[in-house]
Amino acid sequence: MEKELKEASYYKKLGENVQCALCPHFCFIKQNEVGKCYIRKNINGVLYSLTYEKPAVICKDPIEKKPLYHFLPGTKSFSIGMAGCNMQCGFCQNWDLSQRGTERNVLSINAEEIVSQVKDSKCPSISYTYSEPLVSYEYMLDIAKIARGKKIKNVMVTNGFINQEPLKELCKYIDASNIDLKSINNDFYDITCKAKLEPVLETIKTMHKKGIWIELTNLIIPGLNDSEKDIRNLVLWVKNNLEADVPLHFSGFFPNYKMRHVEITSKEMLRKAREIAVKEGIHYVYTGNVLDEEGNNTYCHKCKKLLIERRGFMIIENKIKKGKCPYCEENIPGVWQ
Repeated sequence: MEKELKEASYYKKLGENVQCALCPHFCFIKQNEVGKCYIRKNINGVLYSLTYEKPAVICKDPIEKKPLYHFLPGTKSFSIGMAGCNMQCGFCQNWDLSQRGTERNVLSINAEEIVSQVKDSKCPSISYTYSEPLVSYEYMLDIAKIARGKKIKNVMVTNGFINQEPLKELCKYIDASNIDLKSINNDFYDITCKAKLEPVLETIKTMHKKGIWIELTNLIIPGLNDSEKDIRNLVLWVKNNLEADVPLHFSGFFPNYKMRHVEITSKEMLRKAREIAVKEGIHYVYTGNVLDEEGNNTYCHKCKKLLIERRGFMIIENKIKKGKCPYCEENIPGVWQ
């Protein structure tokens, strides 16, 4: 069995036991047990990744679905997802992939074959998405290295819950990322996600400093993280620790998994969150999972003219030319080609 699996990176051997050091859980894993992510297993004192070369989902998505609105708009991204996650969010939209270990049927595809499929698809990027790609660290890193050599962009959609050493190694190969900032309240992370806030904030700051194009998503859940105080504090953290040009997506919640009793996020709440962010000085604020024309479009932050018109994940018109607004020639932050 060991020969069929990939030994994990970032762990310590403790006799028959091991301690994983990939994420801030630092799971102490006994013989034949797995960590909190479900897919890193101790076999005879060696930690293995159960998802290496075993994607569960492969398809082509609009890059806007990640969501990334300032990164190669209008293109498709070759998207893969593996099982497992190091958070246990009660509202998870992909819980059957993230919370059930390797129970789902999976494919068997090595890193070279994945990149070959990306080249054949003509997609300019590959996205590691659907569940939490960080827990499949070794597979993602191997693919990303090969993709970088083939001039394919690497995109990560992540909860950001990783330790700094492995993150900094991964950052060498990642071009863009949408990071879930689920709340600015640590109690929310502790109770609802079974994780901690501070490592996520550190991930966001590190990726931004490394020059990776980042966009942030905040899923607003009625009664849990939708107070004006929480939203304003989150917005101010982004403004004070990153910069006003980092796009911020407020996304609507739909009842799922363990929170089927919670109501849907209203369009009014999402618009209110966007209004707060704009008033506090964030230049690019979007609303998702809801039909909201203004919140789905991109406007020049200087002259306020419409630059990218969207319907859902489809680009109707993109007026940005060489990264500039055609009306006032302001630089529009992002990766446009």
